[in-house]
Amino acid sequence: MSYPSLPNFVHLSKQLRLQSQLKHEYGADNIEAILAKAGAALQAALSEIESLPVDEALARKEPSGLAEIQTLRPAGPRRLWDALDTVRYAERVEGALLGRFAGCTLGAPVEFWPIDKMASWATEIGDAFPPVDYWSEIPERHQLRYGKSRRDAYTRGGMDGVPVDDDVTYTLLGLLILEDYGPDFSVADVGAAWLKYLPMACTAEAVALANLRKGIPAEEAGSIDNPYCEWIGADIRSDPWGYLAPGWPERAAELAWRDAFLSHRRNGIYGEMFFAAAISAAFAVDDPIEALEIGLTEIPADCATARAVRWALDTASEITDYKIARETVDREFAGMSGVHTINNACLTIWGLTIGRRDFTKVISETVAMGLDNDCTAATAGSLCGAIVGAAGIPQHWTTSFNGKVLTYMNDQPEFAIGEAVQRFSAQAGRVFGNA
Repeated sequence: MSYPSLPNFVHLSKQLRLQSQLKHEYGADNIEAILAKAGAALQAALSEIESLPVDEALARKEPSGLAEIQTLRPAGPRRLWDALDTVRYAERVEGALLGRFAGCTLGAPVEFWPIDKMASWATEIGDAFPPVDYWSEIPERHQLRYGKSRRDAYTRGGMDGVPVDDDVTYTLLGLLILEDYGPDFSVADVGAAWLKYLPMACTAEAVALANLRKGIPAEEAGSIDNPYCEWIGADIRSDPWGYLAPGWPERAAELAWRDAFLSHRRNGIYGEMFFAAAISAAFAVDDPIEALEIGLTEIPADCATARAVRWALDTASEITDYKIARETVDREFAGMSGVHTINNACLTIWGLTIGRRDFTKVISETVAMGLDNDCTAATAGSLCGAIVGAAGIPQHWTTSFNGKVLTYMNDQPEFAIGEAVQRFSAQAGRVFGNA
């Protein structure tokens, strides 16, 4: 995919500001009129771009409605477990949760850092790179993330519980949605839960939340003034639906669609459905690649996400470490936002194909790849954790969690991890009709 070449608007905007200030200091006239003219021209260009018609043939390959999506799926198993295997599930859902928490916490303090910056920092503080444990130190350690957890709470010496992050918060919000509204929850119910529990959000989620607060119906909240609708925000919300429909990828993808449609469209939705189905499958298989291949069967066969995932799986034998992974994805998706669903999905896949069942290698390599690396490592850690179970995760990744996880949700500041496992188990029973 080749993106349009843009003028350097950042540079032009800076020069407009600086030159207008200088000319004002020199007593020039008519500056405000010229700036207003420039602003009007930009607004006109934006309006023209927003009104451009889309490729209808492509749109038919990439619908946003659930029924249309399911019509375009390839053949798949749809369901691997006829009934909830409660013993196997309990071990694996604990592993999935712990894996998600660990991957997110390792990536969070270096989110979006370039590879060279991460490697240099590791050398400076004497840590291994790729990291094989939490960072021993981190810059700006007193700065708060999400207004809650200090940055040093993400280090191995400063951690007391899983620190706050949106990748963790949305996982627990999915649990609350099931508890509050049941397995047949609607897009409107997701919107109501967001209004109840979320004080803040980012990118597409921020747009949807703002639209909800304006009284826009949940079914429309993701489609109005939302240029982020194919970014990674829905993808990072995939995990709870895999946990709640284990061994039932079709149902996991359906639950994920109801969640994703609130804020995303097209490939933004497919990212959440794909990983939800793959994580669901991970409860029933023993190989991450098999789980990923099953995940592919729940999204349109010819959408951009499916093509990218198949390419990532086909080239996985050539992607032997984090450097090659990042170089390859940057070359393939040059110009794509670093917060997009597709390029980050490829990195997540390669983290899993490089590490397979070696949990430390999975999250270590994935974080080292960069881009949105708390998100990618969280998802990779979740899927690997579902396969290897809690016993397959080395204890140094979980000891400092001290049995608790923190969130920024309204009236839900802390969850006990053991209790969260039990609550997911109860809600999975409801999904399977056992409650």
